[in-house]
Amino acid sequence: MAETLRRVLNLGTSARSGEEDTAEAGPPLLLLGGPGSGKTALLFAAALEAAGEGRGPVLFLTRRPLQSLPRGTGAALDPLRLQKVRFQYPPSTHELLQLLCSAHEARGPAPSLLLLDGLEEYLVEDQGPQDAAYLAALLLDTAAHFSHQTGPGQGCGLIVALQTQEEGVSGDALQVSLLQRYFPAQCWLQAETPGPGQHRLRACLDPGGLGPRAEWCVAFRPNGEMTITPWPTQAGNLSLDKGSSSGGQP
Repeated sequence: MAETLRRVLNLGTSARSGEEDTAEAGPPLLLLGGPGSGKTALLFAAALEAAGEGRGPVLFLTRRPLQSLPRGTGAALDPLRLQKVRFQYPPSTHELLQLLCSAHEARGPAPSLLLLDGLEEYLVEDQGPQDAAYLAALLLDTAAHFSHQTGPGQGCGLIVALQTQEEGVSGDALQVSLLQRYFPAQCWLQAETPGPGQHRLRACLDPGGLGPRAEWCVAFRPNGEMTITPWPTQAGNLSLDKGSSSGGQP
């Protein structure tokens, strides 16, 4: 389960044959999906996974406090992991930019993972493409600064979640296209409805040329437990048309 989760979220450790094991953050990842597609649940699962790797803390940024913590895995109730997840709630784009610009002044251990949920809520205030590009570049620069602090062989991962809109919204397509320049690795989410009382997501990971695309089924049981399995190949491929105004969803 842990290894599969790392691959879906493009996080985790990698071991080179014949060398000592080294922990490396994956490339910056853009998590895309419509409302209710499970972006927050996967971000929280990523936070818990990183918190349990024995590395630095996790910085979780979102505009408003979570009403409830998605359980996702059995580790969700582990207080030792939860203590390593630092939630911060910048209420506006200005406060978010200030937080990122002052990251080099923060004391204590550098985060091993930087998460931002609801990027679209910060972009709605600044519609200009230059503002979106500046925020994306600043997120990458902050993660790079944390990586420098953590030292060689570790680094700080970066995952940013963006809610995509309905097909036909041209502004959304332009926004996604711009962000893809800064986040070549993307994970597209689509909610599935397999039956009453069931919650399932279809996730397609495009590592941005660093490996083959992969599709996964993310299922949530009634008790909140999350399971991740490869998507059946006979189900077809999830569309990744990056020019689609629906954000690449079929």
